[in-house]
Amino acid sequence: MDYETIDADSFGRSLRGIGLNLLVRDVRAECAFLETVFGLKSHQVTAGFAIVTYGDQVFQLHSDGTYHSNPLLGLVPETPPRGGGIEIHLYDTDPDEAAERARSAGAVVLQEPTDKPHGLRETYILCENGYAWVASRPKDG
Repeated sequence: MDYETIDADSFGRSLRGIGLNLLVRDVRAECAFLETVFGLKSHQVTAGFAIVTYGDQVFQLHSDGTYHSNPLLGLVPETPPRGGGIEIHLYDTDPDEAAERARSAGAVVLQEPTDKPHGLRETYILCENGYAWVASRPKDG
């Protein structure tokens, strides 16, 4: 699928399974963060919307303004963290490299890269919208 040219109706009809749609204050800034720190790809980026891909996974970003008539907007806190309680795992991302890029970009590293008992090495990185992005890979050995 060509995410750069697909129209909204065709894109909507193509979605299956579980979807992720993140409400953010600034779509362009969130896309830049995701590209810089995690290497994600952003498509059709506007002030109000973007399609984001991670490997063959796809999700969406929407700005607050696009949710003017959506009942969810009234539940979003004015101060971070908006995403409190959710972890967005990126299982094919090197946590050491992501933490280094996050620090260089001025993002908050909530937890330094750590070997976990469940077999993964992970780092928790907080974006400016309060979502916890977890770069994860199987630990060595």
